[in-house]
Amino acid sequence: MKIHFIRSFSAKSKNAFRHMVGQYGQVELAEAECIVVLSGDGTVLRALHDTFDRKVPVYGMNRGGIGFLTNNYSKDNLIERIQRSKPLRIHPLRVTASRDSGESFDTIAVNELYLLRETHQSAKIKVKVDGVLRIKELICDGLITSTPTGSTAYNYSADGPIIPVGSKLVALTPISPFRPRCWRGALLSTDTVLDFEVIDHIRRPVCAVADYVEFRQVSRVSVFEDKSITLTLLLDEDNTLEKKILDEQFAI
Repeated sequence: MKIHFIRSFSAKSKNAFRHMVGQYGQVELAEAECIVVLSGDGTVLRALHDTFDRKVPVYGMNRGGIGFLTNNYSKDNLIERIQRSKPLRIHPLRVTASRDSGESFDTIAVNELYLLRETHQSAKIKVKVDGVLRIKELICDGLITSTPTGSTAYNYSADGPIIPVGSKLVALTPISPFRPRCWRGALLSTDTVLDFEVIDHIRRPVCAVADYVEFRQVSRVSVFEDKSITLTLLLDEDNTLEKKILDEQFAI
C-alpha cells in the first residue's frame, strides 16, 4: 500500500512521523492510496480539506489531544489495520461567504461552520431556512451549523445536540443567545439551505469560520450539505464514530 504520512509540529507527531516513515516508507501525495495523519483532529480536518478532490481515504493516528477523529497510535500492523478499518463516508458542508465589497469566499466544512462576533458588541443575524425568513434578528455571540461529525465539539459546548452518524441532520445552535429569549436552536434536514445575513455588519462585525478556515467582516453566508463531495475517513472496527458518539451521549 502506498502511504503518504502527514504530521504536525509537535514533538509527539514528529517522532511518530520519523518512526513510521522509516518502517513503511513515504510516497508523494499524488501517488498515495491512503493518507495517514500522525496528529490530532485539527490535522485530520486539514488533510480532508486539502485532498477532498483526490478521493483518497484518510486514516488518523492520535498524536495530538482528544483525537475524536483518529485511531490509537501504534507502530505495528499499520497496513492490516487500514485494510480492516471501517470507512465513514462524509458529505461536507459547502460554505459561501461574502462581503459588501464584492469579495466572496468558498470552502467546505467537515465539522461545522460558525459565525462569531469580532468585537465587544453582540452580533445581530438574520436567519433564513430554504429561503424563508425564520428569525428576523438573532442577538447573540454567534451561531453554529454542525454536522454529526462535529456535533460533539464546539456545537456541544454551546449546548447543541449530539447527532448520531447517518441521521441526515444538521444542528443549528446559537452561541449565548440574548434575543429571542425562547430560541435555543434547531435540528434540520441535510437537504436544507441556510442563509445568514449580518445586520449592521460595519458596527457589529462578524467572522465566519469553516472548521479552521476563517473569513472576517462577512455580511452574508450561505451553507448547505454538498452531496457532490464524498470524503472517506477510516476508523478501526472497535473505534467507529458511531460508537464514540454513542459513548458521548451517555457520558457521565
